[in-house]
Amino acid sequence: MSDRIVLTYRIETPGSVEKMATKIASDQSTGTFVPLPGETPELKARVAARVLAVRPLDPVSEPAFGRTHEDLKSVQTFNCGEADIAFPLEAIGTDLAALMTIAIGGTYSIKGFSGIRVTGLQLPAPFADAYPGPQFGIPGSKRLTGVEGRPIIGTIVKPALGLSPSESATMVKELVEAGVDFIKDDEKLMSPAYSPLAERVKAIMPVILDHEQRTGKKVMYAFGISATDPDEMMRNHDLVAEAGGNAAVVNINSIGMGAMSFLRRRSRLVLHAHRNGWDILTRHPSLGMDFAVYEKFWRLLGVDQFQINGIAAKYWEPDESFVRSFQALGRPIFSEADKPLPVVCSGQWGGQAPATFAALRTTDIMYLCGGGVVSHPGGPGAGVRAVRQAWDAATAGIPLETHARTHPELKASLETFSSGAGA
Repeated sequence: MSDRIVLTYRIETPGSVEKMATKIASDQSTGTFVPLPGETPELKARVAARVLAVRPLDPVSEPAFGRTHEDLKSVQTFNCGEADIAFPLEAIGTDLAALMTIAIGGTYSIKGFSGIRVTGLQLPAPFADAYPGPQFGIPGSKRLTGVEGRPIIGTIVKPALGLSPSESATMVKELVEAGVDFIKDDEKLMSPAYSPLAERVKAIMPVILDHEQRTGKKVMYAFGISATDPDEMMRNHDLVAEAGGNAAVVNINSIGMGAMSFLRRRSRLVLHAHRNGWDILTRHPSLGMDFAVYEKFWRLLGVDQFQINGIAAKYWEPDESFVRSFQALGRPIFSEADKPLPVVCSGQWGGQAPATFAALRTTDIMYLCGGGVVSHPGGPGAGVRAVRQAWDAATAGIPLETHARTHPELKASLETFSSGAGA
């Protein structure tokens, strides 16, 4: 692999796609609006970005940016294409903040685009040595939960419930007794006045450890440790680890890459990444970036488990986008060790298990249900059993309705959630 960073940009412009690709390469490396002292051909040859290829796409009649800008109001046709642009490693180095700033961030401010999206990223080998990647990933998550041959079944303590630490512990006790593998704090549940993190850890971890002592199974509980101050986040981390916990929820876009790097290099916990805010970067198909670009930054920085929504999610993301996200996480950047555990989530309950298994053809996932477990009419414990029963049926090729005839929890789940997602 050569020492160059290659990004793919999907360009929309009223002008020439080729010229705009050349402008990206120039503006984001050695070019500026006036000649610079000392700017020699030799210097440009060493550190300038260059266009490798441009592939035309069908033109469009309406601009992605809309027609509010004067330059776009009277244009009838907008040209589209994909451009591969190589940036010399010497010009950027292996710093991910530099990569985001130079090759991605500044691109969006260039004049002449009516749409611009980053759709691909290829990194050279030196990045593998510069970043730790996942500490636990798929094999560590499976080992710590004791799960093989099926998804890790998880659920969420929702802040909307307003549970005190002791009330949360009561719900956790029911969930662990029902056989759940993983429980997490909702991303919005960090350290509110009604449930401070320290008190939540103090109430919940004895339940987890008592169950482990009696059964040999340690349910993984991921506490929300995100904080603006990296030192405070590390104190939260240490609080969980010293109480016997083994996982944490990290709101990656909220804390930023620097804080994530700081945490990972000191962490003893499985780091469960919530990508809240990613939709800002990707929801418009002609703006922002693809998940396959975005996820590489966080995998290199060391997330172990990565949320990617799911089939028939409660949010905007269509099924095909979820499948592309899953496929992206399944492609090694440099080795199998840098693959995190995909976390299927967002409005999931047992009813989506057959379609999820059909789309992914693997059980090496976490299947994370919120309301689909805790809102089960028989209680959270019955909700856990219903999801397990649904996945047993899905992997065996048995229709859920057939399996439900002899599994009352699944039957109740189908009756309750079939008209809408579970949360």
